[in-house]
Amino acid sequence: MIKKEKRNPWFWVPSLYVAEGLPYVMVMAVSAIMYKRLNISNTEVALYTSWLYLPWVIKPLWSPFVDLFRTKRFWILTMQFLIGAGLAGVALTVPADNFFRYTLAFFWLMAFSSATHDIAADGFYMIALDDHQQAWFVGIRTLFYRIAFIFAQGLLVIFAGYLEETTGDISYAWKITFFILAALFLIFFIYHLFVLPHPKQDSERKEKDYKAFLLDYFKTFAIFFKKEKILIIIGFIILYRLGEGQLSKLASLFLLDSIEKGGLALTTSQVGLVYGTVGWIALSLGGILGGIAVAKQGLKFWIWWMLIAINLPDVVYIFLAYTQTTNLFLINVCIAIEQFGYGFGFAAFLLYLIFISEGKFKTTHYAIATAFMALGNMLPGMISGWLEDSVGYKLFFVLVLISTIPSFIITKFIPLDSEFGKKKKTING
Repeated sequence: MIKKEKRNPWFWVPSLYVAEGLPYVMVMAVSAIMYKRLNISNTEVALYTSWLYLPWVIKPLWSPFVDLFRTKRFWILTMQFLIGAGLAGVALTVPADNFFRYTLAFFWLMAFSSATHDIAADGFYMIALDDHQQAWFVGIRTLFYRIAFIFAQGLLVIFAGYLEETTGDISYAWKITFFILAALFLIFFIYHLFVLPHPKQDSERKEKDYKAFLLDYFKTFAIFFKKEKILIIIGFIILYRLGEGQLSKLASLFLLDSIEKGGLALTTSQVGLVYGTVGWIALSLGGILGGIAVAKQGLKFWIWWMLIAINLPDVVYIFLAYTQTTNLFLINVCIAIEQFGYGFGFAAFLLYLIFISEGKFKTTHYAIATAFMALGNMLPGMISGWLEDSVGYKLFFVLVLISTIPSFIITKFIPLDSEFGKKKKTING
């Protein structure tokens, strides 16, 4: 097989980020829908599935191993194989009597494998593309990462709901759904084995002695925490999605819950339809426009507008909670508004993480940055179920909107190059 140093990014960026997004959304979002349908309480669903964020929080502890041993290409392929094994494990154990314990164990395997895959894939993205390509493809990357969300929360949930209705067996429906996804990851593994390029920077680390490894290991962390205004940067990363960290755990549960409990009483298939149709279109537009906007005028110009876009649309859930409308069209419009804002605003966030990760150890530094991002989702997510059970959906969504205020305050103080993300001008203009 001929090893190509470069390959058209369209051949591998979309598929790589679908493969990155799918296990994440299955662990963090679809698992919550499955457990809700299997009669696990909101408090338990939010608590235990939020704990699954932990591998993403602590992944910097082993990210230097990905940086220093073997190639990022090797880690990508190995983790895709393990993710497929984890998906098959969930499928095999969901019909068991102690399904909650067993499936959580396989979700933990998927979570650690997925977090490691993120480290390798994001590092591979940064060494295989130049600065302008990174800025241009950040919208495409976000789009296909979110397509994974729409596919999992949309089409797969619709399919699981269809099986629930036609067979009358909820555990069987989810068993088949997870088996299908396991087969898909086998396809990803085979496809990427042949299409991922072999960048020169992605060389194997040979003859690395133990002392040198430890020195490099601690050096990668030290350099990151010596960055200018590092406390402000960390605060920004944690707070940027503070509201979404709560919302993401309860949004689907809200749609599924009965009218008596304050929800909208949608079926499993209807929840999948909401995210898989109008939501997909809105998210796609937001992600693409966000990437193009930053590539043209730079991140500093757009970051405030993107901050508004990712937070303000949360107000639609307040409207839905107070009206408890049964109008599926209106529900779709509200979700579309929120999804468009998320797609547009998240493009800025991803590019900022790339910006602060520039340097010799960019893969590890990006992993550290995304770990703080995961912590910003994990902590509010853990209490979100308990909070909703305590105050109800109406007040809960109001509190979510209020919790977005700190992100606006801290953004004023973050360091940011006004030229970052713009296309570099050539001598000929």
